[in-house]
Amino acid sequence: MTIGLLLLTAAFALTLYNFWDADRARKASNEAVDELEKQISIVPPDGDEMPTIEIDGHRYIGILQIPSLGLALPVMEEWNYDKLKISPCRYSGSYYTKDLVICGHNYARHFSPIKWIENGVDVYFENVQGIKFHYKVSKKEILQPTQIDKMITSSDDWDLSLFTCTTGGRTRCTVRCVEVVK
Repeated sequence: MTIGLLLLTAAFALTLYNFWDADRARKASNEAVDELEKQISIVPPDGDEMPTIEIDGHRYIGILQIPSLGLALPVMEEWNYDKLKISPCRYSGSYYTKDLVICGHNYARHFSPIKWIENGVDVYFENVQGIKFHYKVSKKEILQPTQIDKMITSSDDWDLSLFTCTTGGRTRCTVRCVEVVK
C-alpha cells in the first residue's frame, strides 16, 4: 500500500513538472516571437546564408506559423536538446534550398498539435528579413527515431518538414509541406 501511494505521488509530481515545463516553454516562445516581430525588417537577401536575429543569447532564423493550430513559434538557427526546451529549431536544410527541416518538442504549445494536422493546411515561415514563405501540408508520416536519413533525404519531394516525438517518444510524427508558388 505504501509503495503504491509513493508511486502515485511520484506520477503526480512528474505530471506537474511536465505541465510546468510546457508552460515555461510556451512563455519563452511567446517572448521570442514578440521580440522577433519587433526586429524583423524587410531587407533583400544577401547570399545563400540564412540571416539570424539574436535574442537572449539564442540565434533565430524566423517565425513558423500554423494558423489552423493557433501556433506562432520562433525557430532557432540550430538544434540541441536544451534549445528545444525553448523553441523549435532548424534540424537541417534551408528555406533557400527548399529542404528546411524543423524539429520541435512535443509540448502542447509547440509541436504536439502537428499530429492532428490535415493535408492542405497552410503553413507559413517568415524569415528575419520579413520574407514570408507559404506552404501547404502534403503528407504526414510516422518515422522511427533511427530513420534520420529518410527525414533529411526525403526532402527532395518536400520543401519543408516538421517533426516531433509522438507521445512516449518511440516514433516521430513528421509533417511534409510543399511551397505554394505564386
